Amino acid sequence: MRRSPITRRGFFQWLLGFGALGAGYAGAVEPGMRLRIQNWALQPPTWPRGLGLRIVVLADPHLAEPHMPLSRFERIVEKANDLSGDLVVLLGDYQAGHPFRSADVPIDRIATAMGRLQAPLGVHAILGNHDWWHDPAAQAREAGPTAYHTALPEAGVRLLENDALRLEHRGQAFWLAGIGDPIAFLPKKDRKGRRGVDDAGAMLAKITDDAPAVLMLHEPDFFPHLRERFALSLAGHTHGGQVRLFGWAPIVPSQFGNRYAWGPVEEDGHTMVVSGGLGCSILPVRFGMPPEITVVELC
Repeated sequence: MRRSPITRRGFFQWLLGFGALGAGYAGAVEPGMRLRIQNWALQPPTWPRGLGLRIVVLADPHLAEPHMPLSRFERIVEKANDLSGDLVVLLGDYQAGHPFRSADVPIDRIATAMGRLQAPLGVHAILGNHDWWHDPAAQAREAGPTAYHTALPEAGVRLLENDALRLEHRGQAFWLAGIGDPIAFLPKKDRKGRRGVDDAGAMLAKITDDAPAVLMLHEPDFFPHLRERFALSLAGHTHGGQVRLFGWAPIVPSQFGNRYAWGPVEEDGHTMVVSGGLGCSILPVRFGMPPEITVVELC
């Protein structure tokens, strides 16, 4: 028995049904239920050979109900601990600011969950633009501290803002540095551009010898301006575009587009890894770019 050819109406009904399924997956399943462990094994040119270092990266959780409730983040923390990192870094944007959240998660409870992270070389953090943008008092005075400046250290998380810390691993020293966010303050009526709290000079002054260094920065677009001293830079912010089709994201919050959207970037002998992050910004949608814990293995 020969099948009847599909009609135009039938085709569009199928297309609408497929679109509805895709939208449901992108709005509920991928952002709120999936989690992948994304591993990158790298040999940056200026990193000492034989100094193996395993870095577990958590970026952009954007906590809020219903897509990233505290209970889900606590499970992510447990998973991160199971990955046996030598070092854990947190790359900013800890609370959600999009309008599609049903309830916020208090900062002190976020910090308490972060305080459960464990690694031999410690747990270290920077702040992202949203950590500043959603602090009305800090925005009003155009200065810190934010609530995170108190909450994170109280939870045992070292905040590196324009700061650097000398660590030792396998008998060799290296530096871990963090830059303040370059777009911390939103434009005002009397000022069109955004202003930051970044101070590269102060950060670099803390690095007092020629041991290799790793940089934490939130926005990858500032990598070209900061990379010279660092064997490896770790960034977040882009979420991999949140929607990624065949290795390409149609919208990336970066002036470099897909070049800085996700994964390792090599430029002039310097290496950056951009984490796909955990949460959502603007819209609570992910498609082809599931939430991830990023693990960087330096060889």
